[in-house]
Amino acid sequence: MSDSSSLIYLGDGSAPSSLNPRYCNRHGLIAGATGTGKTVTLQVLAESFSKIGVPVFLADVKGDLSGLAQPISPHPKIDERLAKMNVPDYRPRPFPVIFWDVFGDQGHPIRTTISEIGPLLLANLLELNDTQEGVLNVAFRAADEEGLLLFDLKDLRALLTYVAENREQLSAQYGHVSSASVAAIQRRLLVLETQGAEHFFGEPALQLADIMRTDLSGSGIINVLAADKLIHSPRLYSTLLLWLLSELFEELPEVGDPDKPRLVFFFDEAHLLFDQAPKALLQKVEQVVRLIRSKGVSVFFVTQNPLDVPEDVLGQLGNRVQHALRAFTPREQKAVRSAAQTFRQNPELDTETVITELGVGEALISTLQEKGVPGIVQRCLLRPPESQIGPITAEQREQVRTRSPMTGKYDQTIDRESAFERLQQRAEQAAAEAAQAEQKAAAAKEQAKAKKPAKRRSNRQSIWEAMGKSVARSIGSQLGRQIIRGVLGSMTKR
Repeated sequence: MSDSSSLIYLGDGSAPSSLNPRYCNRHGLIAGATGTGKTVTLQVLAESFSKIGVPVFLADVKGDLSGLAQPISPHPKIDERLAKMNVPDYRPRPFPVIFWDVFGDQGHPIRTTISEIGPLLLANLLELNDTQEGVLNVAFRAADEEGLLLFDLKDLRALLTYVAENREQLSAQYGHVSSASVAAIQRRLLVLETQGAEHFFGEPALQLADIMRTDLSGSGIINVLAADKLIHSPRLYSTLLLWLLSELFEELPEVGDPDKPRLVFFFDEAHLLFDQAPKALLQKVEQVVRLIRSKGVSVFFVTQNPLDVPEDVLGQLGNRVQHALRAFTPREQKAVRSAAQTFRQNPELDTETVITELGVGEALISTLQEKGVPGIVQRCLLRPPESQIGPITAEQREQVRTRSPMTGKYDQTIDRESAFERLQQRAEQAAAEAAQAEQKAAAAKEQAKAKKPAKRRSNRQSIWEAMGKSVARSIGSQLGRQIIRGVLGSMTKR
């Protein structure tokens, strides 16, 4: 049996509802229509994990979760709710928070390299078809064989230029590489740059240890990713979070089933991950979710509709908090039935009806009990958070950022020698060698011209010279004969 003091208290219904940290690595789901309290539920869970020394990573889509860094202010509605339930050790308090931001505006920059993200996630980010993804894989293979480091987008552009210039050789080795496919990838890179993706790729890349920290008191640090701007680039948003999950899966050692998670990861607006995702990516997500539990990582998907999550992934989410759903359209009615059927039924509740009747701050809760058995679903009034509900001011955010242990580590970019510089050096060297060869050829030509002997005048007469000499000889002969005849004639007359 678990010690009740180690349980995470969620709320009260016909009986108290709690979450056992031992089974949190079986993952979870927070679902509900807009305005039903999903964000506050996420906030309560983040606080609870932090208090038991578990680091948290979450995306702040609306900016409201920045309030975790400030204590909650007294409010009559909070007092009213507390009076209805017995919340253990409740007190208004701030929580240790580190703010992150891909764009570097509202927190420390969070980056990775092109090499680390890999061709599969990059192809999804660029929305490439199968043929273009194949060419991208060839490009990564060529980079590996040539020893070209891929850190940022300019490295990738230089690599694609190299692939286009050497496509005949690469086609013979790896299969057809068309110039049209390379050009299509280059055009997609331009689109990606307009969405600000160049901020995400580069160095220094995020080290996983920096999101798995506790403070001096032993409380888990809550990493808050500012996503209010990032969410407008949904492919970039989902790729970033999936990359983080993949890195955790690949780098963390196996720990089995610990008493509490090593890290809790909240994936808000989860439908953005699965919308129009190719089959290969969905298989990757399913694999990561299924196997990352042995690394001690807990994943909670947060979405409006349970149908947003593929069935193979949904079946692995053992801890569920279901807020109200609407049932006006056939799809919404289907979602209500689907959500109701996933719970272990309570004979005292008509789950399908209750889902549409829940008020703000109410939810149907089912968590894993001893030996991982799903608990009977309960209708609960959720406990209030201990930190501020809603966003903090820009000044307060800056104060938190200034005190952050990450200050100075990620704030300045580093541009090491990589594929761009290497390929540029090769191009410059080739151009210099070509120019040098051209100069040598020109010099040799001039040298050969200088050594060539002067042209001798031909002994052969031209037709006009021959005609002139012939006429001269003819005239000379006639004149000579006339003179001789004249001399002889005069002699005979005598």
